[in-house]
Amino acid sequence: MAKAIVPHFHNDNGVTQIAIGVKEFMCIGANVPQDHPHVYLDMGEDNEIVCPYCSTLFSYDSKLGAAQTVPEDCLVVSEAN
Repeated sequence: MAKAIVPHFHNDNGVTQIAIGVKEFMCIGANVPQDHPHVYLDMGEDNEIVCPYCSTLFSYDSKLGAAQTVPEDCLVVSEAN
């Protein structure tokens, strides 16, 4: 079975909306140690979803890649290999 990587996004800047290029992802709130429980979100047929912890509105933008966000730098980058 292939291992799928689910992108994780943060909202360190406290913006109300983040555009992303995927419909399934994890929201962590802010970066550690100010993070909230890491929650898996799936937009399904919709193009928007609100995180139940931090109230960030995530909107799907098909022009963005899986690692791209608007505003930029909202992707959690793991330093572990």
